[in-house]
Amino acid sequence: MTKYVYDFAEGNRFMADLLGGKGANLAEMTVMGLPVPPGFTITTEACRAYLTTGAPPRGLTAEIGEHLHTLERAMGRKLGQVDEPLLVAVRSGARFSMPGMMDTVLNIGLTDDSVAGLAAWARDERLAWDSYRRLVQMFGTTVLGIDADDFAGALRDAKRAKGVDGDLGLDAADLRALTATFKDIVRQRTGREFPQDPREQLDMAVTSVFESWHTDRARTYRHAEHIPEDLGTAVNVCAMVFGNLGDDSGTGVAFTRDPATGAPGVYGDYLANAQGEDVVAGIRNTLPLHRLADLQPNAYERLMGIMRTLEEHYRDLCDIEFTIERRKLWMLQTRVGKRTAAAAFRIADALREEGLIDADEALRRVTGAQLAQLMFPRFGDTERAPVATGVAASPGAAVGEVVFDSATAVRRAEEGAAVILVRRETNPDDLDGLIHARGVLTSRGGKTSHAAVVARGLGRTCVCGAESLTIDTEARRFTTADGTVVAEGDVVSVDGSAGKVYLGELEVVPSPVVDYFEGRRPPERDDLLRAVDRIIRHADRRARLAVHANADTPQDAHRARLLGATGIGLVRTEHMFLGDRRVLVERLILAPDDAAREEAHAALLPLQRDDFTRILAEMDGLPVTIRLLDPPLHEFLPDRTELTARVAVAKALGRPAPEEDLLRAVDRLHEENPMLGTRGVRLGLLIPGLYDMQVRAIAEAAAARLAGGWSPHVEIMIPLVGDVRELEIVAARAHRVVADVARETGVSVPYEIGTMIELPRAALTAGRIADAASFFSFGTNDLTQTTWGFSRDDVEGSFVPKYVAEGVFESSPFETIDRDGVGRLIALAAWDGRATHPDLGLGVCGEHGGDPASIHFFHEIGLDYVSCSPFRVPIARLETGRAAVGETATDTR
Repeated sequence: MTKYVYDFAEGNRFMADLLGGKGANLAEMTVMGLPVPPGFTITTEACRAYLTTGAPPRGLTAEIGEHLHTLERAMGRKLGQVDEPLLVAVRSGARFSMPGMMDTVLNIGLTDDSVAGLAAWARDERLAWDSYRRLVQMFGTTVLGIDADDFAGALRDAKRAKGVDGDLGLDAADLRALTATFKDIVRQRTGREFPQDPREQLDMAVTSVFESWHTDRARTYRHAEHIPEDLGTAVNVCAMVFGNLGDDSGTGVAFTRDPATGAPGVYGDYLANAQGEDVVAGIRNTLPLHRLADLQPNAYERLMGIMRTLEEHYRDLCDIEFTIERRKLWMLQTRVGKRTAAAAFRIADALREEGLIDADEALRRVTGAQLAQLMFPRFGDTERAPVATGVAASPGAAVGEVVFDSATAVRRAEEGAAVILVRRETNPDDLDGLIHARGVLTSRGGKTSHAAVVARGLGRTCVCGAESLTIDTEARRFTTADGTVVAEGDVVSVDGSAGKVYLGELEVVPSPVVDYFEGRRPPERDDLLRAVDRIIRHADRRARLAVHANADTPQDAHRARLLGATGIGLVRTEHMFLGDRRVLVERLILAPDDAAREEAHAALLPLQRDDFTRILAEMDGLPVTIRLLDPPLHEFLPDRTELTARVAVAKALGRPAPEEDLLRAVDRLHEENPMLGTRGVRLGLLIPGLYDMQVRAIAEAAAARLAGGWSPHVEIMIPLVGDVRELEIVAARAHRVVADVARETGVSVPYEIGTMIELPRAALTAGRIADAASFFSFGTNDLTQTTWGFSRDDVEGSFVPKYVAEGVFESSPFETIDRDGVGRLIALAAWDGRATHPDLGLGVCGEHGGDPASIHFFHEIGLDYVSCSPFRVPIARLETGRAAVGETATDTR
């Protein structure tokens, strides 16, 4: 029979797929001998079985009972026991940390009959009623699905009636009355009494954890983080320890290093006389962790020792939750902690310097997505005074209009607005808004609050605990300390690196990381730049894939080289004929005879030669792949509708219509679906001399560079080939043109001719096409369109988001390569091409060349290089190195 339940002592951290991240780490700490309350984990396998059938798998109920008895023996008390009740906490725990999953339910097992027993055992009547009202509130919201505002409103009413601001102002009698009110809410909203059977409470909570896998917020987070839908979640059942037993008790969250900056030191938050989720919920502003040294020095010293032990054991930043029960420290959770992009690089480099990890592991610990975050602009210097200051919880520069709820954040973001989500504190229901917002601002909470943790995980700018702000979500405004009112829709700037908030829009300046890559800022004096420098250099040493850039101008080529590109994988020559030059191509296409055509060629040739000369100068000594013209024909023709209207108006007025001949020519060339019509190699075959002119310009530019003592490396790419004969015809012409230039200049130009594989037929016949090609460059944008049979421009804003939401796509196939379809065609073409031509060069020049997940695939199938936009070159460099050393061993999602 399948084993569905494991005691904490039976597992370890390498069992996260089965026990979930939380359960695996609780098991690891137990095995290490750290003070973990007894408990057990119900596996992800049980969850998957439940989700398949809608019922617990056979034997699970009995197995839970057996492990519950073991727990009861360890604690010397029974669940729901009237005189000294054992209480348990139920927590979800998937393979990856997921803020969208079910909230923790504490104090399960407490009933009307046992609350007095808890009071007697704890010698604290207030604790007993505080614990019971928390159970009813958490259970009602999380398990029974009652709106959290119903309970929050009742709690506010109770505090208002007592004339106190915080929960601690309510005494035992107040909490007894509040518990009765909460139970009335349960009865009114659900039509049933709050369950009084402790085992029923436990079973209902476990089932709710399973069902929370498919809640909207859980799906939203999985889609945002690309977490598979079929993992399921584990359930952790742990004996309760109490942080709300008085001032000698409390609860806290700690990090072994600063998760925002990566700096070593003591980082975290502590709340005395508090329980469970109070710290991360942000309902009271916390004390910094170092204050615990004064309040409880022995517990603090023990905690510091455990933190050192865990960091050395996991060899990484650890995120820790703990409770102190009457001066005794208990560890409730640890995991490899979420961190900002800057912290990720600093920590990886620091751990390498400390000898805890090697350079390969440091490279595995960072990602291209994190490097991209570091390359975004930041706020420049400003003389403007901030309107509020809080905790710098997640760095970055975010500018947007203020919104006060998640639904509005989503709506405005989908309408194209940049938004800043402003809340007193966030909770798991705000996840969708956090994903859509540029930044987050709260008046409560610290670096370990819900807003801070989720924002860091999502890469959002966040300032928490701006206590001077009075946030009124009902009136949809906040008021600053000096009385300034900021209404919904007003623009603010949030500096998550400094913890400051400004009215209006601040100027942004380039990232220092971009300045480093472009040679304007040396890395030696900045620890972040030093870390980036060391890691990216190691990535370059380890990478097998080269990184080229897509660049159409000398300026783009110059920047790409500064950013580390070792060649240009795509020069799109059609981009050279926009603006004033467009009319020259129009004349060529519409030329009525050879003389007019030659005249157009003569006008275009020197322009193209100059374009290529300047790009080859920027990339001297490095390969430059130039794609011959590949536009749909209509892009270089006069607008047919406008021409028709002008001719019709002239005729209606009885005037001459001089554009009638032009309209007939445009009509003759008109296509209903130009993207699949006369473009690419077809255009070169249809219009005599067009490609010859471009090849001549390339050859003359290269010859001039060679004559000047330089070293051009030219590759000529023929686009949209579907049959080898197309390539053979164009290649033969190109060879003749280059030979003519050699005779005329006396300079023999080394060059290669290859093709772009962007049609399924080309991929399927690649073995034959390789006979006529020196290289293949995969145009993954068009290959994705033609393989799937849809237009990117039409579908990305229509059904692709729906397909991602429904799980048809894990991510857009235009962002990450479709391995099963498009990827299989690329692999087949690569293998068949090299079977014919073992030295065939293989690269990618579509946008997937800068996508981290796609880069790993291209590495796996043995391509030679990827080419991407200049800005993404550093990201691609990092990921080619990561692909070479293998996937990350630790995942901090």
